[in-house]
Amino acid sequence: MKAHPIKAAAFLQNEARADWHDESLWFVRAKRDKAAHEIPEWEQLRELASQIKDHTLSRLDDYLEDFERHALENGVQVHWAEDAAAHNRIIQSILKKHRARRVVKSKSMLTEECQLNAYLEQHDIEVVDTDLGERIIQMRGEPPSHIVMPAIHLKKEEVGQLFHEQLRTEKGATDPKYLTEAARQHLRHSFLKADAAITGVNFAIAETGGVVVCTNEGNADMGTHLARVQIHCMGIEKIIPQTKHLGVFTRLLARSATGQPSTIYTSHYHRPRPGAAMHIVIVDNGRSKQLSRPDFRNSLKCIRCGACINTCPIYRRSGGHSYGSTVPGPIGSILTPGLDLKKYSSLPFASTLCGSCSDVCPVKIDIHEQLYRWRQIITREGHLPRTKKWVMKIAGSILSRPGWYEQAGKTARRLLRGLPRILVYAPLNIWGKGRELPPPPRQSFREWYRKNREE
Repeated sequence: MKAHPIKAAAFLQNEARADWHDESLWFVRAKRDKAAHEIPEWEQLRELASQIKDHTLSRLDDYLEDFERHALENGVQVHWAEDAAAHNRIIQSILKKHRARRVVKSKSMLTEECQLNAYLEQHDIEVVDTDLGERIIQMRGEPPSHIVMPAIHLKKEEVGQLFHEQLRTEKGATDPKYLTEAARQHLRHSFLKADAAITGVNFAIAETGGVVVCTNEGNADMGTHLARVQIHCMGIEKIIPQTKHLGVFTRLLARSATGQPSTIYTSHYHRPRPGAAMHIVIVDNGRSKQLSRPDFRNSLKCIRCGACINTCPIYRRSGGHSYGSTVPGPIGSILTPGLDLKKYSSLPFASTLCGSCSDVCPVKIDIHEQLYRWRQIITREGHLPRTKKWVMKIAGSILSRPGWYEQAGKTARRLLRGLPRILVYAPLNIWGKGRELPPPPRQSFREWYRKNREE
């Protein structure tokens, strides 16, 4: 897999798109801020949500067993999957048992993580993603670039061209209302002929054995209400203890994700309809291992709102596909190294460590601190590129010796004052392409301070 810096550089080749992507995500971040400021008790809600998640993770096994017991009492069939392969086999066996050949699926990052679509298609099962953004990228043969807005990297002109080619809409059409209506009519046929519906799970309530799915388009409801088989896929971390806790998270989720007061649909599923079947697949896929790491355990508190992604200056300027993982951005950069440290070793370095991700996280995950810890582990395990390793060693030697540091500063200032501009901003100086260095000072701050203190 290409490292994040290489893919990010490719994304930045199109400066106009990079600027537009940056502005689009910051617009969503600004909406989040406005929504948060309208709630006087916002910080208390964040603290409460964090405490509920901490408590739940400390007793995760008990709450999972409670959830299974209540779900079984409700007539729901519960399955346990150790990893992605087991998850996919279970889904395929359920569909085979019910002779289901056509599936509609609402947005689910877990099924993306497990690459369920490709697996089912290999077994001659038709899968149609029904979230509009997911359907667009499915038609393009791409993975999502964002966990909440999977097609945020595309412009309406590109969607219009795609729909013209595949849905026979008018050539050159870009009106969002027209394109959305075309997608609605296209998806309606899939809903009506589907044998089974698959959804993700936002929250699973141990007290009731029910699951909660939050959508803005109602596609999860359309699928589960029409199909004779409904399947809900959830990671083990989706559990919350009681129904009374749900309101804390629903008040935080949509405001953090898109700046809405709440999602348009907050759907509760507790038992199968008469004559229909309901299945819940509970998946580990590396989550227990993350739970066992004290420094990274609370990354499992994530409610997949995407707020950290929207605010991250690196994500906004590099695009979601540059991360090469199901979950991009800061939260993905602390989750995925635990799955494959070598493969994802560049991701914890795709950050300025500015802390903005931690500031906006609705469950108060210390994301930037975990990124720093992963950097230390990656360096210790020998996965740091050789050039970066030597540069850091040299920098560490200079920074740890005051005399060397002072002499290096003097030398650099002299060189910058004496070098011709054409050499400072040569093609080899990548930083110089987009930045203008200020005139180098005659003295360092340390020198100025010593002089003024004596005076």
